[in-house]
Order: sequence, then C-alpha cells, then structure tokens
Amino acid sequence: MLRIVKTMALHGTLPLALLLFWQIGSTHFWWNTYILPPPADVAHTLIQLAASGQLARHVAVSVMRVALGFFIAAGLALPLGILLGLSRSAGAFCRIALEFFRNVPPLALLPMLILWFGIGETSKLVIVVLATFFPIFLNTLAAIARPDCSLLELGRVFGLSRLAVFWHLRLPMAIPSIYTGLRIGLGYSWRSLIGAEMIAAAAGLGWLILDGEEMARPDVVLAGIFTIGALGFAADALLRLLGRRCRRFTGGE
Repeated sequence: MLRIVKTMALHGTLPLALLLFWQIGSTHFWWNTYILPPPADVAHTLIQLAASGQLARHVAVSVMRVALGFFIAAGLALPLGILLGLSRSAGAFCRIALEFFRNVPPLALLPMLILWFGIGETSKLVIVVLATFFPIFLNTLAAIARPDCSLLELGRVFGLSRLAVFWHLRLPMAIPSIYTGLRIGLGYSWRSLIGAEMIAAAAGLGWLILDGEEMARPDVVLAGIFTIGALGFAADALLRLLGRRCRRFTGGE
C-alpha cells in the first residue's frame, strides 16, 4: 500500500504542479482567461457534457474508431513486418514503395480518400490505419530482420528446424520491440483521431473539439483534449498490463 502511495505521489507531482500553475495564472490574469479558461471552467464544462450524455456518445464513437483502426493496422503490420524481416528479397522489393508511403502524411491523402471511399466511416478508419500502421510495421521489421545471430547459430547447432528457430528464438527476441511498436501505434491512433473526424463526422471527440473551435468555446476544446489524453493514457495502461501478463505467461519475468 505504501509503495502504491509513493508511486502515485511521484507520478502525480508534475500534473498537480502544472494544474496549480494554471489556476494561479488564471486567478491573477497572467493571460487572457477567454483564450485559456481556468481549470474550474473546463471541469464544469466536462461535468455538463457528461451529465447531458454528450460526452459518453462522443467517447463511444471515438473509442470504436480508434480500436477498429488499431486492430486493422496491427493485423496488417505484424504479418507484413515478419514476412519482410525474414525475406531480404521481399524487403528489397517493397522497400521503395513502403518508404514513399511512410513519408506521406495521412491527412495529405484526405481529398483522395473522400473521392475513393466517400465521407462515411471507411475514410475515417483509413486515416487511423495509415497513422498507426508504420510504427508497428517498422518495429516488427527491425526486430525480425536483426536478431541475435549467435543465438540463431546455437539453435542450428542443436538441430532446430527453420520453423523452430523462428518460433522459439527469433520471435521471442522480437517481442519487446514489437510490443513497443504496438504502444507507439496505439498513441498514433489517438493522435490521428482529429484528422479522421474532420471527414464529415457528426460525433466523436475530434468532432467535439472542432465544434468547440467553430463555436469559439475554448473550454469545450480543452475538455475534448483532456478526454482524449485520459482515454489514451488508459488505453496505454491497459496495453502495458497485457504486456506484463504476456511476459509472465511466456516466462519473460
């Protein structure tokens, strides 16, 4: 219990200090409080949105888009990263195309996505998938393509087949990097949400922020930002918990 209290105190010191600075600055008018409303105003707006049911509706829509986009991106990036990591010829064949698309911002494709997929959910999901794909893919590719050669040689000495070497040596060595890629990709899923919900959305936290901007309501904008940050933090915490459980299951801890 004491350890939990110490951990919470350590992690909560900086956020509380920033919140205190924000409140003091608003109270003493160090800045225009219309542009940056006091924390109490933002909290009041959050409570109003929650009480009216709007916040729950926007959260549900955004979580669905992020979750679906993340799982689609992971389902594409993981096998492709493993395949290209195992085959140098396949990696060389796809390298130029992948490097090209990696450097194209997903929002740059927005006009074409609208032409191809319309203004429905598909375009929004494609934005999230494009933003999420490459962090997962690149971490997987790098981990699979650059294993510990001494361990692989040891496996061959003991007569392991290529499949056994991959399954028992190469893949376990790559899991930490793959796990890092998944965490980064999940963060990119939330970061792409604003761009995804610019496409004729009628609900979602990105839409809430853009609507707050159009209505000149910085308190609504900040409420949406804090909600996205809190949800992203919770999603990452869940992924870290799953990662710890997987390491225990596979004997990593």
